[in-house]
Amino acid sequence: MDASLQKSQTDRYFTLALWLGYFTVVYNLLEGLASVYFGAQDEALTLFGFGIDSFIEVLSGLGIVAMVLRMRRSPGTPRSEFERGALRVTGTGFYLLAAGLLATAVYNLVTRHRPETALPGLIVSLVSIIFMFALVAGKRKVGQALDSAPILADANCSLVCIYMSLVLLAASLVYQLTGFGFVDSLGALGLIFFSVREGREAFEKAAGEGCDPDR
Repeated sequence: MDASLQKSQTDRYFTLALWLGYFTVVYNLLEGLASVYFGAQDEALTLFGFGIDSFIEVLSGLGIVAMVLRMRRSPGTPRSEFERGALRVTGTGFYLLAAGLLATAVYNLVTRHRPETALPGLIVSLVSIIFMFALVAGKRKVGQALDSAPILADANCSLVCIYMSLVLLAASLVYQLTGFGFVDSLGALGLIFFSVREGREAFEKAAGEGCDPDR
């Protein structure tokens, strides 16, 4: 392939990677606002926790944007201090979220608290699943085109967001159909599992490790 044509294609894919990063940040911000608002209004713990996770993902997304900019400017260079700092703060945020969810879930189980409705959780989770699948597919396409293990690893790490959306969907659907109050706290326990996992992966990436690109 002609060198100039190859450079043009590479630039185009890096631009696409940046737009995917920007979209991830904006989408998670909007998703977090909606989830926290309706989660607090309806006293739905799983939805509220999902919203806090989205806010943490905003910071993670900013780190990904910084990573793509660095790779575009200086391929092969190590993570910048901003990227490592963003990953450490992100990891800490996930651990704090897990602790807060655990404490609130136990309290809700003891007091037999029930959310007002789970309908917003259903809507948010379905929208999230659709967009996250599209984002993962887009990141994988870009990562393969650029032969970039970090971008492919980020796509695989993004799968956790889909798993958390599925937890929210399951908890919201069961509650909406049955009115079984404990399912909201059980859904929060599912978010705790993935929050701890995301926190651990963030610290691993800050230390120079990362999600397995082949997973």
